[in-house]
Amino acid sequence: MPLLALAGYAVFLTLAFGLRSWVHLRRTGSTGFVGLSGRAGSAERWGGVLFATALVAGVAAPSLQLAGIIDPVVALTGAAGAVSGLVLWAAGVAATLWAQFVMGDSWRIGVDGTERTAFVGGWPFRWVRNPIFSAMIAASAGLVLIAPSPLPLTALAILIFAIEIQVRSVEEPYLARTHGEPYVRWAAHTGRFIPGVGLGVGPASER
Repeated sequence: MPLLALAGYAVFLTLAFGLRSWVHLRRTGSTGFVGLSGRAGSAERWGGVLFATALVAGVAAPSLQLAGIIDPVVALTGAAGAVSGLVLWAAGVAATLWAQFVMGDSWRIGVDGTERTAFVGGWPFRWVRNPIFSAMIAASAGLVLIAPSPLPLTALAILIFAIEIQVRSVEEPYLARTHGEPYVRWAAHTGRFIPGVGLGVGPASER
């Protein structure tokens, strides 16, 4: 199913990045792309680099499988896995777009520390603080199930690691500085990626 996975990546990237950026540009005059933050070698910079690496590896994996350069993980292949992956991918794409559009003009790719955006805490942000990232992970996991091989599995692991760095080292400190007590109170009862898990900001969020 590598061709289906490749098509899935194309649709996801077009909608989650292309379409959303185009809509944001029409509404605000900006694409919403802020770019990498932090000095070279910092956690912030590594988070951005690893995120981009995961996306490139994820797209390359089904292409390499189609070319016969990498082999599938036989234990994960089969109709049941492919159907489950397709359902997970579709739900992840839909949830990503929903969360992006709920953010409205506050949506960004990256963080500009000098910018102050409006605080967003409505659905689905009442359940989790980072629903876009949660949904992206779900969509990526679905594509892994559609065309499983070592490379997309590695790309998924890198994506999760990159998102953890981005959220913990860049976004949470920025939001805490920008919104102060309202953000801290919200974070205290809203999970980071899963409802009820990763409450709070900083060391307290490990519980």
